[in-house]
Amino acid sequence: MRITVAGAGYVGLSNAVLLSQYHEVTLVDVDQDRVDMVNAKHSPIVDTLIDDYLTTRDLHLRATTDTRQGYTDTDMVIIATPTDYDQDKNFFDTSTVETVIDTALDVNPGVLVVIKSTIPVGFTLHIRDTHPGARIIFCPEFLREGSALHDSLHPSRIIIGDTGDDGHYLANILSAATDDEDTPLLLTGPTEAEAIKLFANTYLALRVAYFNELDTYAAIRGLDAGQIIHGVGLDPRIGTHYNNPSFGYGGYCLPKDTKQLLANYADVPQDLIQAVVTANTTRKDFIAADILRRNPSVVGVYRLVMKAGSDNYRTSSIQGIMKRIKAKGIPVIIYEPTLHTPQFYHSPVIPDLDQFKHQADLIIANRLTPDLTDVLPKVYTRDLYGKD
Repeated sequence: MRITVAGAGYVGLSNAVLLSQYHEVTLVDVDQDRVDMVNAKHSPIVDTLIDDYLTTRDLHLRATTDTRQGYTDTDMVIIATPTDYDQDKNFFDTSTVETVIDTALDVNPGVLVVIKSTIPVGFTLHIRDTHPGARIIFCPEFLREGSALHDSLHPSRIIIGDTGDDGHYLANILSAATDDEDTPLLLTGPTEAEAIKLFANTYLALRVAYFNELDTYAAIRGLDAGQIIHGVGLDPRIGTHYNNPSFGYGGYCLPKDTKQLLANYADVPQDLIQAVVTANTTRKDFIAADILRRNPSVVGVYRLVMKAGSDNYRTSSIQGIMKRIKAKGIPVIIYEPTLHTPQFYHSPVIPDLDQFKHQADLIIANRLTPDLTDVLPKVYTRDLYGKD
């Protein structure tokens, strides 16, 4: 089978690698550097398993920037292009998805189009109305950055937003490409599948926000947050997962998906979804104020990335803290080895870790690592467990 994947980010690349074990896959991306890296069998994103598969497996995979050629000679187009939240429109910017659909259907009207980009609730039915007779399915992804291929090989579930023949066809292709035989499979309506994606990520954000607010309470009242969290988690209905305090939920997915779900609630009564969005701002305000109470002269920001094993720092929570500190006139320096520029938002980037430690009288770290062991007395973190 011939499959084209649009977008060489962590969703698109992991799906391309996964499916190219069994099918002829063309990966289309507008970034020539990413295309060249894939064709040279190097991963343009941080994911050790993708690197391993590119270099050691016999994959039927090629990458190109030629969109029309990539969409013409193919049986299926999987869309994994970015849909960033637009603050002005109060909705996802789905223009990249719509561009791929328009181009693919223009050159290949009968092709099966599978949307894996996160989209607003109701988008699939809208785009089907725009393209009558087209075969368009939404199939949400549930991947973690840094382990996207692992999560593709061992998915927690496969959700297909189509209950007809195309939905069953896609379900068989994706199920056959995994390493597990008992992956839960659910075929739903397209709008239900869109809602599943947004509600799942908003629940994860809610859980992060809940334990962060527990930690805020403990910090202000002088209590041991670790003891409280441990005791709460002993209830098997709650559990001990996803409970490590942080500077707030960040990264590419949770901030935008919670805001998108809130936008979809425009005419629906709610309190909790708004609270999940607001809680993240409240947490960052508290963390910044708590840092400023220590009267630092120079604050060092240790790592901008959203999580361990990632090179992505889009909307990472520590950036929100950094901006609040800078707004109070406190000098900020940054240690981020994935950055190769002298400055980031007008703050110096210090490439030498020892020099960074020496210059900062207070270091903030969303997550502790062994690199900071020698300067723990001047490290500020809310990390209890050393994990994401």
